[in-house]
Amino acid sequence: MEILIRPIITEKFTELGEKMNRYGFIVQKNANKLQIKKAVEDLYGVKVEAVNTIRYTGKNKSRNTKSGIIAGRTASVKKAIITVAGEEKIDFYSNI
Repeated sequence: MEILIRPIITEKFTELGEKMNRYGFIVQKNANKLQIKKAVEDLYGVKVEAVNTIRYTGKNKSRNTKSGIIAGRTASVKKAIITVAGEEKIDFYSNI
């Protein structure tokens, strides 16, 4: 099972990475902090200082169409914010 689904590359997380050595990832919902730490250290070869996790629940959405109201739900997701020790950096663009 792959713990890390994808990195979060937004303006907010790019700025956090530059200033505070923090990086965001979308992770599996059942992954714990120790598994996330090990996965990041193995994949990127950096020393992880701290892991913070956030669980977002899906939200109900609806829209009006010609045939009536269509109701649905957005996916729930778990995010992990990784703090990297020292002067180490994670470069998401190196594989492009």
